[in-house]
Amino acid sequence: MADTIDIRIYYEDTDCGGVVYYGKYLGFLERARTDFLERRGIRILDLMNEGTFFVVVSVDIRYHKPARYADIITIHTEIEEITVASITFAHKLYLNNPETKISTAKTSLAIVGTEMKPKRIPKDMIEALRA
Repeated sequence: MADTIDIRIYYEDTDCGGVVYYGKYLGFLERARTDFLERRGIRILDLMNEGTFFVVVSVDIRYHKPARYADIITIHTEIEEITVASITFAHKLYLNNPETKISTAKTSLAIVGTEMKPKRIPKDMIEALRA
């Protein structure tokens, strides 16, 4: 099941030509993933307090068209794969219109403990992610 969020592009997100700087997309994807998790009752702060952390292990972004200052982009986020200790998210970014795809991305996260060693994803979290 996909979730969507809208993000307004501010001047700080752009280069001198008013086009969104490519590195800013990482922050947009982070917001989308955090929102996706929170909507399913998976609170990042609670996990951190319990000694469980998400770490990004890979990101693959394809830029199809530019987003610019003052645009509203919509990010569709869904789970592509869940393994014993990782989650891969698929993202599609649109320019305020599902007809204009501006970017696609995949982000893989590992679940680790306080010593940064892989940790098994709890069953209740897997159920919440698949809901």
